[in-house]
This record gives sequence, C-alpha cells and structure tokens, in this order.
Amino acid sequence: RDREFIGPHWGHVEGFALPTGAEDGLPMDPGAPPLLGDAESDRAFKTDAVEVVRLSTTLDPSDGVVVDISPAAQGANPLGTYDGTGHDVNPVTGQPYEPQRVPRADFARVLAEFWADGPSSETPPGHWNTIANEVSDRLDPDLRIGGTGEPVDRLHWDVAMYLALNGATHDAAIAAWGAKGHYDYVRPISMIRHMGGLGQSSDPEAPAYHSDGLPLEPGLVEVVTPTSSSPGQRHEHLAAHVGEVAVLSWTGVPDDPESGMGGVDWVLAVDWVPYQMPTFVTPSFAAYVSGHSAFSRAAAEVLAGITGSPYFPDGLGEWRVPAGSLEFEAGPSVDVVLQWATYADAADQAGISRLYGGIHVRSDDLRGRILGEACGAAAWAMASRYIGGEV
Repeated sequence: RDREFIGPHWGHVEGFALPTGAEDGLPMDPGAPPLLGDAESDRAFKTDAVEVVRLSTTLDPSDGVVVDISPAAQGANPLGTYDGTGHDVNPVTGQPYEPQRVPRADFARVLAEFWADGPSSETPPGHWNTIANEVSDRLDPDLRIGGTGEPVDRLHWDVAMYLALNGATHDAAIAAWGAKGHYDYVRPISMIRHMGGLGQSSDPEAPAYHSDGLPLEPGLVEVVTPTSSSPGQRHEHLAAHVGEVAVLSWTGVPDDPESGMGGVDWVLAVDWVPYQMPTFVTPSFAAYVSGHSAFSRAAAEVLAGITGSPYFPDGLGEWRVPAGSLEFEAGPSVDVVLQWATYADAADQAGISRLYGGIHVRSDDLRGRILGEACGAAAWAMASRYIGGEV
C-alpha cells in the first residue's frame, strides 16, 4: 500500500556544524546513486540488488558454515570500502586478537537484528549514545577530553560528549535525509521484485529475457524450468511458475518465531522479503543514503575525537547477544559476542548489517559512511570550540 515519506523536510533543518546555504535541501551531496537502465550505472544497480540476495542466503542456520568474527578477521576498512581484512594486533596489549568462531548464520542474523533500531527502539542515534555511555563507564575516572590534559569529572565529560555526539548525529540526519529527499531512491525489496517480475537480463536467447530484469547467477538467481521444477528438483514447489525468475533467499518470519526458523529456499523474485518483521518490512522513506551508515560513522568520529583514540578502551569493544534472544526467528544457536577494535569498525558493521537485513544496498551504505564521516569530523571540530571556551 502507499505510505508517506517520513521526514522529507529534514534536508532543510538547521544543522550544528553543517555548511549553510542549502536552499535546495541538500546540504551535502553524495553524488547520484546507480540507476536501472542508465548507461553508466545500470550494471552497478543490478549488481547491488543481487548482492543483497546473496547475503540473504547466509541466514541459513543449516549450512554449517563457521566464520571468525573477531577483529583479527573483521574491520579496518578504508573509508567507503569493504576492503578491510581485520587487525594484526591489539595496539593496547600488543597481542593478536583472539579468534571468535561462530556459525555464519548466527552472526548474520545477529547483525541484522542488533543494529536494526527500528520502530519502538532507541534508534541509531540512541544506540550510539548507549555505546558512548559504555565507553565512558570504562574510561571513568580517567576522562581526558581528546585523550590529553588533566582528567575531568563525569558531568563535564558527559556534557561535552553529548554535545558533540548528538550534534554529529543531528547533522548526519539532516545530510542523509537531504540526500534521501533529493534522490528519492528505491529499496532492495522494490529493486528485486521489480526486476525479477520483468525477467532475467543475462541471456537474450534464454526464456524470460528483459533488459531490465535480474541478472542470472546459477544457484542464486534462476528461471524456473520444467526440469528444475520436476519432482525432487530444487524448484519443485514452484512448478506452477515455469518461466518466472526465482531467487535463493530467506523465506520469511516463521509462524512461531520463538521456536521456528524461516530458513533459506527458492522463492519467486516477486515475493522476495528482507530479513525483517512482517510489521516493518521496509522503512517508509527513500534508501539513499543509509541513515544507519551516516549516523554511525558520524558517531564514531566523535568518539575517536573525544577519547583521543580510534580504538575502544583496551583496544576492544564488545556486546554479547545471548543464545535464543533473536526476535525475528529462533536463534542464535550460541552466544554471539560482537567485537570491534575501533569505533569505525563498529560503525561499518552497523552499515553493512542493513544489507544482511535486506534494507539497503552497497551504494546506500558506502556513500552514507563517507557522508557520516564528514559530518562527524565537522561536528567534533565545532564542539571542540565550545568545549575549549572559544565560543
């Protein structure tokens, strides 16, 4: 059904440290996102959508895949990329980070739910206030603004931190929603369903061809055929849909989320759903850029600035997600301890979690990170002037 765009005016809101003069409601322009049918970016649009489908296949607890989710293997991404391969050593202890191996599906589902911050939650800015409070508790009483000088009392620290942190996330909201309103970009659910409904765009000589269709990828995006849907074959349950495009993906919230799991199976592309509750399938505002990515990277810049280090205290931030605590379906099967070496690592994880959850594509996330980093750096510089008494 039709829904109203939430917060379309936010690009015109006055910022904390944002550039002035944004009469067009676009105070920071991340550049145009990839577009379907565009000569220069059509391929990127399609690739982005297929990547979300591929990540959805990692939500299968029965696949037996185990991954290392410690800072030894995760994080250290150059800004605006997924190129990080983790950290060699903890710079505080001088020792390598201990591996933490967990089922991949548990990790993927925990990421999507831990960072979701949807309706009736603390929201992404609130989530980063919670992380900031945890950091402050660990540093107290050695609270030094910028990591230097004499320690300040907790009230002084909290006032300074909340000013900078929430000034940064405020600006990230304005900048991100300015881009959302300007570019009015589509969500993965619409991308995948629209292109899949048109057909496949890989082979003009094969069935269901359409230039704007989903690219085929064996084992992930396929056209249902009489052979593939015959008894005992992978598309057997889709036998009534020969000639249509199917994707291997999460199948949806089970009837009993406390004990059941949706799992991964072949579904029609036109029926694809993200890893979300059916009461909140996808946000009611445009996708580009990702608010989660912008909020999170802005907050990470401030925390690095006020603590004087890009690293969490003792070189390690952690958050334990107990076994059996997921809400969308049963799981995780084991306790999953999310770990981050740096604030930026945590922010980047918040951003990519939205791909696992099926809410954003790569372009939304990576451009959002870049925008958020700029907001955070400017907000910390502005807040520093207030903290230091210059303003």
